[in-house]
Amino acid sequence: MAVNTDKNSYTIFFAIAMVVVVGSLLAFTASSLRPNIEENERMEKQQNILYALGINGNEGAGDITFISTDKVAEAFKTNITEQLVLESKNGEIIKTMTRQEYMDSHNGQEPYLIDVKKQQANAKAGESRMLPLFVGKTAKGETEYVAPIRGKGLWDAIWGYVALDENMVVKGTFFDHAGETPGLGANIKQRYFMDDFYGEHLLTEAGAFKGINVAKGNNDPKNDRKEDYAVDALAGATITGDGVSAMIKNDLKLYLPYFKNLKTN
Repeated sequence: MAVNTDKNSYTIFFAIAMVVVVGSLLAFTASSLRPNIEENERMEKQQNILYALGINGNEGAGDITFISTDKVAEAFKTNITEQLVLESKNGEIIKTMTRQEYMDSHNGQEPYLIDVKKQQANAKAGESRMLPLFVGKTAKGETEYVAPIRGKGLWDAIWGYVALDENMVVKGTFFDHAGETPGLGANIKQRYFMDDFYGEHLLTEAGAFKGINVAKGNNDPKNDRKEDYAVDALAGATITGDGVSAMIKNDLKLYLPYFKNLKTN
């Protein structure tokens, strides 16, 4: 018996069948690739943290070269000497957890996989916020502290990792974005912009948190002034630059109690 393909019922049945088949294939593919996707995300976060710490493959002045994927796990294990999670509420640190303590209470999740966006949402809802902090050794054997930050650019999310010494002086950065304009806001990922933050102070002499402004008219093209709490803005990227300034101020300020306590011990 021939099937009447001109009927509306046939068209509807065929469409439903195709949706089921294609949906099943996509679900199977996503499920199959999930372990690879998660592994890539882990490696990328480790590479970003190490980059801010100065553990990278940079050679030339403009290079941005990460530790290779086959070496990143070992480099992370070697150079990150401690992973801490600071539990913060209303701007106060209410608990400090080691890597193992955090993993034991969060189903084995590594601190470097903490979703900063989700933690920001928790804080806005009045809940406590988890603040990851990575203690590392540089290639010169110096101790530095790497903190993740996240904010909003012109079009979408921006984020980064900032390495600090015990005085909250910036020792390295890595910035990235989801969809800033190429040649403008996207330049927050350029080496010349990230390197400008090196040596910048976050605190006043009195110990108050000041932050760093990405400022127009800073008139410091060689970035010689390190205690002016500012770096030169990117041309044509005012809103993205403001987003970088805001995420540095909003997120890094939360770590101030930890560093104050660090100085007294």
